[in-house]
Amino acid sequence: MSITSILIATAVVGGTGLIIGILLGIAGEKFAVEVDEKEIAVRECLPGNNCGGCGFPGCDGLAAAIAKGEAAVNACPVGGEACASAIANVMGVDAGDSVRMTAYVKCAGTCEKAKDLYEYVGPADCKLAMNNPGAGPKGCNYGCMGFGTCKNVCPFDAIEIVDGIAVVDPDKCKACGKCVAECPKHLIELLPADATCHVKCNSKDKGIEVKKVCQTGCIGCGLCARNCPSDAIKVENNLAIIDQDKCTHCGVCKEKCPVKIIL
Repeated sequence: MSITSILIATAVVGGTGLIIGILLGIAGEKFAVEVDEKEIAVRECLPGNNCGGCGFPGCDGLAAAIAKGEAAVNACPVGGEACASAIANVMGVDAGDSVRMTAYVKCAGTCEKAKDLYEYVGPADCKLAMNNPGAGPKGCNYGCMGFGTCKNVCPFDAIEIVDGIAVVDPDKCKACGKCVAECPKHLIELLPADATCHVKCNSKDKGIEVKKVCQTGCIGCGLCARNCPSDAIKVENNLAIIDQDKCTHCGVCKEKCPVKIIL
């Protein structure tokens, strides 16, 4: 191969590369996506857990929504007050009141207090156990089965299975809501972390049926509601429900409850 052929080939390759580079540069300018500087700043304030507890697809999705004014600056349940304050500074708005929430398991049916109808030998997964007779082995159809599906999805290691039921560590819980969405019995809810009165039961059965399968379930007697001085309790579907906005934490309901299910 002659020197001339080599030079021509080199020129062709170099020229082609130059043309492609120019075209790519033009395309990059023409189709460039504008980036909202506020969105970037908000994203830097978020914790980066991508848990989805805010209702958006990860922290990137929430940052975009906040920057567009489609989500509140305190929408991140994991970051808490400090995160909300930082984002509020970026957006130039007031952070507003931020109430720390925590997950709460509405069941006190431990191994000693609640009956199982049969021995379950399948995979340790609450959703799979629901496919078995009676929607799982537990005598109470509303009770925690303790197979740890909620524990397995918790990104903060805030849930443990203790004596057959799920228990949330409020100090570790970030209220992301994953356990709430995952529980097939709908036993878990988010409550203010400073709430001191909880009904630790989710059964909608009548009292006589509750007593057959659990020593400590709510029997729907209504004593708590009748004695509450702030009218914060009502009984619906045989289950006492506490309105945390009305509750003054006086403790009267706990004292009056005959089965001691209000904690």
